[in-house]
Amino acid sequence: MANHAARLDALRARMKASNTDIVAVGPSSHMLWLSGVSPHGDERPVMQIVTADKAAFLMPKLNADAARKDTDLPFYPWADDEGATGALDRLLSDFGVKDRAGLTVALDETMRADFALLLLGALREPRHAFTGETVGWLRARKDEEEYRILKANALLNDEAALAAFASLKEGMTELDVAEVVKNFYRSRGAVAEFTIVGFGENGAYPHHHCSDRRLKQGDSVLVDIGGRNNGYPSDMTRMGYFGSRPEGFDEIHAIVDRAVKAAIAAAKPGVRARDVDAAARGVITDAGYGEFFLHRTGHGLGIDIHEGPYITATSDVILEEGNVFSIEPGIYLKDRFGVRLEEIVILRKDGAEVLSGLSRDLVRGG
Repeated sequence: MANHAARLDALRARMKASNTDIVAVGPSSHMLWLSGVSPHGDERPVMQIVTADKAAFLMPKLNADAARKDTDLPFYPWADDEGATGALDRLLSDFGVKDRAGLTVALDETMRADFALLLLGALREPRHAFTGETVGWLRARKDEEEYRILKANALLNDEAALAAFASLKEGMTELDVAEVVKNFYRSRGAVAEFTIVGFGENGAYPHHHCSDRRLKQGDSVLVDIGGRNNGYPSDMTRMGYFGSRPEGFDEIHAIVDRAVKAAIAAAKPGVRARDVDAAARGVITDAGYGEFFLHRTGHGLGIDIHEGPYITATSDVILEEGNVFSIEPGIYLKDRFGVRLEEIVILRKDGAEVLSGLSRDLVRGG
């Protein structure tokens, strides 16, 4: 179970290190990570506000009682017939920040703009930033409890992928295979976070939506799936084929697999995210397919399926021990097929540990 008091202490240490006076998070994964509170989010302002020595929630009265069961922190509730302004002013006054000019406020980048403007408007000449150096910085470094959950989910996802490939039958649709995956997750107490199943030419669309395209002999099969369990998702992509391999499929698969290996080898604490991207991209470019690698090499994984750090060609973020992220290069050949291979890794002091135990070898169906 997450130690939210320790996370609040860690946040205050980061606030001091980053010269941040106030952190404000909305009803988001930031709030869930920081406090265990996950209130209903709508147009009613709700925030958790943290300073160097205080923390509390601005919360609509109709949600406050339900949220109190998850935290011992104080609440500043407000009713629909009075609005949130008075409760927010009382909170800021009690925290000693209402009349202080020039404070630096780290805003939850996923919070509604009207919530953020409400807070900024209640302060004197505030400076604002986002949470990259505070909550985001902390969330990017997974602790051992988070690692255990992510590892277990990755191994469960291995089984879900194998179930998907084992189900392949001529004439079934991509949606049929996606349903196999969803049913597998349900049978193991998880829920589907997403399912991408692409037969043949549909694999050339990186974010393909499952369709009623039917499986036929000679099709490639892309399975990119993730299930959520114990509050965290999994994410993995594997490739297969039905009956026989499409022409050129083995060559492209081998190139992408080499790109994965190169990125894993490059991923170490102290390395820039862009250098991991360059390792994967260089393999594909050298093989003559650079223009067909259409996206970044990876994204962080935690409570959110996409979070920091992002493994892009332009990112100067320095990777650190405990970072968890995907390595998922791909080559997409329009009207033929696409190949993407994806691993989730956690950075240890001596390099990247792959969470999946499933081979990246091609899987034959039919």
